[in-house]
Amino acid sequence: MLPYFPFEQDSYAMTLGVRALRPDEPLIEVDEAHYPGELALKASMLAANPRARFQAAPGTEPHQWETVTVLLPLMARQHPRHFSLEVEGERWHWRNHLLGTETLFTPGRPDSLPHAPLDWLGRQVQEDLLLMDGTREGLPMVAGQLCFPSVWCLDDKMGRSLLDIHAPVPGFGSKLGASTTRLMEGLKPGRPVTRCNWAITVTDRLDLEPWSVSEWRHLFEGITPGNAGERCFLRLERQTLSLMPRTGAILFTIHTYRAPVATEVVDPARRRRLAHVLRTVPPDTSTYKRLTPFLEPLLAWLEAEAVPQAANS
Repeated sequence: MLPYFPFEQDSYAMTLGVRALRPDEPLIEVDEAHYPGELALKASMLAANPRARFQAAPGTEPHQWETVTVLLPLMARQHPRHFSLEVEGERWHWRNHLLGTETLFTPGRPDSLPHAPLDWLGRQVQEDLLLMDGTREGLPMVAGQLCFPSVWCLDDKMGRSLLDIHAPVPGFGSKLGASTTRLMEGLKPGRPVTRCNWAITVTDRLDLEPWSVSEWRHLFEGITPGNAGERCFLRLERQTLSLMPRTGAILFTIHTYRAPVATEVVDPARRRRLAHVLRTVPPDTSTYKRLTPFLEPLLAWLEAEAVPQAANS
């Protein structure tokens, strides 16, 4: 099962759902079973089209380096079996035990890493990593490594403000725009926050870039009340926001998990909860989330399965 089930009430509601990260929760999560495959996929995608998956505005090197120097000690402390770090003077020695790699570098020296700092960091984690400039009006996106998006891309978002980035989301500006801006402007160093975003898709592939849609659009076909639970996938994004203390950069991490809906609603209460939520998704949101083509057969599957389970409980 996935580590999160983000449905907390019986109807759809557009909320931020943000909370402070607990002291025992890591900022970066390691899904050990999938780590090697996901990091290999990242590497192949970056090799095939690096500009599509990593971009950084000029002058953001300090923001990137600070993110590296904040995250590596944290990762080594929170995941000692997987990562280790030794610092001797200006020289840093990073060991990634999961990949079997070692990196010696000097923070701030552009020639000491094989890639731009944020790009290199993204090759150590399963998360997508995005940087917003917390010191500028509108909190624009200024750098990012993005390999596993949910049908968006860096070309569409780089340099744009927080509100512009979310403009396609129905109701975001009027319902969540002001509160999201306040949240990000109020972040404190060392006090990250987290939330979980959800979607339902017809594929389990991680890399849902806009130009990939033609490769999996055919999977919308043939979904029925008999197979929807296996053919539809719950896609979760565990997101965090952290403020870098020196540059004021805001790090936005996205760790994507996915699994067939059927495996996530074995519990009848979960099945009923998901059905209730999907029944109350507004039409414009359903269209935006690409739920509409399979919504009715999925609801039929959820509700047909729920009845005998509930009767036998």
